[in-house]
Amino acid sequence: MGDRNEAPKAKGISPLRLLATTAARYPGLVVGTLVALTASSAATLAIPSGFKLIIDRGFAGSGGDISRWFQYLLLIVIVLGVSTGFRFFFVSWLGERVVADLRNRVNAHLLTLPPAFFDENSPAEIASRMTSDTAIIEQVVSSTVSIALRNLLTAIGGVGFMFYLAPALSAYLVLAIPLIVLPIAMFGRRVRTLSRSSQDRLADVGAMTNEVLGAMQVVQAFNQEAREHTRFREAVRRGLETARDRIRTRAWLTGVVILLVFGAIVLLLWKGAIEVAQGNITGGTIAAFVITVGLVSGAFGSLTEVYGNLLRAAGASQRLQELLATRSAITAPEKPQALPLPPRGSIAFQQVTFRYPARPDKPALTDFTLAVEPGETVAIVGPSGAGKSTLFQLVARFYDPQVGSVRIDGVDLTRADPAEVRQRIAFVPQESVLFAASARYNLLYGRPDASDDDVWAAARAANAEEFLRDLPDGLDTFIGESGARLSGGQRQRLAIARALLRDAPILLLDEATSALDAESERLVQSALDHLMEGRTTLVIAHRLATVRAADRIVVMDAGRIVEQGDHETLSAQGGLYARLARLQFQDVPPELVGNG
Repeated sequence: MGDRNEAPKAKGISPLRLLATTAARYPGLVVGTLVALTASSAATLAIPSGFKLIIDRGFAGSGGDISRWFQYLLLIVIVLGVSTGFRFFFVSWLGERVVADLRNRVNAHLLTLPPAFFDENSPAEIASRMTSDTAIIEQVVSSTVSIALRNLLTAIGGVGFMFYLAPALSAYLVLAIPLIVLPIAMFGRRVRTLSRSSQDRLADVGAMTNEVLGAMQVVQAFNQEAREHTRFREAVRRGLETARDRIRTRAWLTGVVILLVFGAIVLLLWKGAIEVAQGNITGGTIAAFVITVGLVSGAFGSLTEVYGNLLRAAGASQRLQELLATRSAITAPEKPQALPLPPRGSIAFQQVTFRYPARPDKPALTDFTLAVEPGETVAIVGPSGAGKSTLFQLVARFYDPQVGSVRIDGVDLTRADPAEVRQRIAFVPQESVLFAASARYNLLYGRPDASDDDVWAAARAANAEEFLRDLPDGLDTFIGESGARLSGGQRQRLAIARALLRDAPILLLDEATSALDAESERLVQSALDHLMEGRTTLVIAHRLATVRAADRIVVMDAGRIVEQGDHETLSAQGGLYARLARLQFQDVPPELVGNG
């Protein structure tokens, strides 16, 4: 994971501390779980005692005595059933609460991370951690931990009861315990490592699936179905190989421990039979001892299986901890400097040199200086890779420059609260970004407290009112994932309306009219011209109609300003701008010019 403080490598099941601290927020559920677990384990261990009383006292007395002890045994079974039901409820609900809290905590943390983190880490892989890993954790908290604690209490209590029944026989069991624990320690670390790798491979498959399905038109247009299937099959094969190693190791772990446990049981029973034959212990005692040994051995055998699941959960928890350990480099200072009121909207780049973390060898901007006055409209043009979009990234403080400063209204952005900085900015990307929700939800991103009148006014100004009113449920119509139920022009007009509604002093427009037809472009451009009055606007544009209306045109190349001026002046100079403008007149697609 990039842009983070490395979390220390955890060992064994230590990452489960994350689950324990989260569960501790619900003391009532934890106490209820422990009480129910204790009651069910105690009832389980009381069953051998009941059989001992039936054999030693019931058979030795009258029929009424037998009934009495069977009633006692039936009472134990009732307690066991009731406590087990309560245990299931408490641990299942606790598991749901823990997983919900973890998902909310991770999501809240991810929303604080800068775009650089998501440039270096696949969002699909992160989504896998939020789904498949938390599903593993949910299974462990709501089931495995309960089973583990129950078996642990049963094993401990059973061993104590065995020493009470037959100390000499129980001493042999103590000698066998190290032989059981040793293989758990040996194989356990290997299982945990393989479990983590298996989850990583599963995340790779999920990320690849998401990528290919999202680009299905491109895949089919280029007849690359077979190629993508081969790539997917290879990812599945790698996952299978890792899963095979994990299963093989767990099989060894389970088989070896079961062999040792039941081997010890046979030896103990052998010795016990000799003691009964010699009259040293009663039949009821050996019956209770045998039943208890069965319970204890079952508990230990189950613990080996449970331990493997705990290791899987530890791997999943560590992957979530890595996300939570990520620290953003873009943070508010301890005492942020307030931006002046009322906002003016001035922007200043002062000798800025900036390299993207993913491309540290190639500067995106070099010794870049530009001052934009309040209310000025500056068009940024240049070939692909010139650094145009980087200006937007720095103004919104998604990144900080390595050298120099970026200022809004005279305040260095590194000294300001990023939230306050972004509150003064409205942004329209080249490719509209919409959410799988209603049109209203997307519009209110610009200003959540806006009234319906304000929303419709913004939609009208962006030439979006007509198609929004024609939607089946108006503003409350679900527009699909990424606005899939709208046309490209409608999506872009919706994004422009969102920016209009924000009514911010600074506008960042990345070829805001690129997806519109000629008529819609004319109407929206008119609305933008009105909106830009009195506001500072940076426009990344390739269309001549867009840049002609600018107060100033800044031409960039290789992270530097190479020309400045108005359209006529720059065209007459015969430089880079003149060449780019000439491409427009020759009907060369703007994609060949690039989007910076």
